[in-house]
Amino acid sequence: MFALTNKPEMGARFYSALIQLAADHERGVDGMKVIQHMAGVLVETYLIFDDSDSAMQASFKKLAEMLGCHPAQGMLAPYALPPAHIIDHETERGRLAARVFFEEWLDCNFELHDLILTVFHHVIVGWEEMGVHRAESLRLLMECVKRCMAYEVAAQELCDVVIDQKVGFKGWTIGDCIAALSGVAGRRLAISLSSDDACYLFRGCDLPENLDRVVYTMTQEAVRLGVPAGSDWRFGLAANDTPVNAPVSLIRELEPVCLRFFRAISLAGPYDQAVACAKAAGRMIAVASGGELPEIEPAIAKPLAMSAITESYKYVCLDFDMVSY
Repeated sequence: MFALTNKPEMGARFYSALIQLAADHERGVDGMKVIQHMAGVLVETYLIFDDSDSAMQASFKKLAEMLGCHPAQGMLAPYALPPAHIIDHETERGRLAARVFFEEWLDCNFELHDLILTVFHHVIVGWEEMGVHRAESLRLLMECVKRCMAYEVAAQELCDVVIDQKVGFKGWTIGDCIAALSGVAGRRLAISLSSDDACYLFRGCDLPENLDRVVYTMTQEAVRLGVPAGSDWRFGLAANDTPVNAPVSLIRELEPVCLRFFRAISLAGPYDQAVACAKAAGRMIAVASGGELPEIEPAIAKPLAMSAITESYKYVCLDFDMVSY
């Protein structure tokens, strides 16, 4: 047993921080937000270890043993989990909170993981006393963890694949990589919405709102990794009365690569894929425009990504026959 950290005090502070992070003065504590923050904390813990996937599976097993139950079985209801962009946003908040606590931790990582599971065990058991079965809470937590892990792995791996395959063998520039990832994100978003039975809701005033949700994922990922925040993301974008100009050739080359990767990690939903590609695009922006001597200035990289995701989205939105181009 390691005794360098005051574990009871650390556990109490950790629990308090989780609750405060999901608290609202008017509506109280949002349980779904707590679950997403818990998922972000767990993912940040898994990434400490060399084999994060094995760490995740072992963690699920240990938490189930502590709770004395298996996760609830069966298909999840369509709206059991928040949309992908919400899961990414809230789990990232949990990951940030975890990093703050990790800086104070003095013992080994296994001890840290055990403390986190102990706190989460108490949270889930406490919810059961209020009528939420622990098997259901465990299932929701596991699903959020897997989504968060998939988005993180996708962002990293897609950037690596684009650089290795397209820059290394095809002669793409970093600007091409940013445009291609952003374009695929816009296209997958449009496809996810065009597959809805109520297609008429897909047109009109909903178009910019749907796009903004995924754009937010891209911009926040870039800002988290050091790209200056500001209002210049849309600087120089084409006017509304100009023809749509999507980077079709770049998307055609990259999208099959992305889809093969998504099949490998079982990320099947087009909207989840759009969020993952947007996250990867944000990370690529940070790679291109970070440091003292950036390859592309942020003032150029940001509008480039914004233009690609917007034009690709509009390209499919304005005519459903273009879903398969």
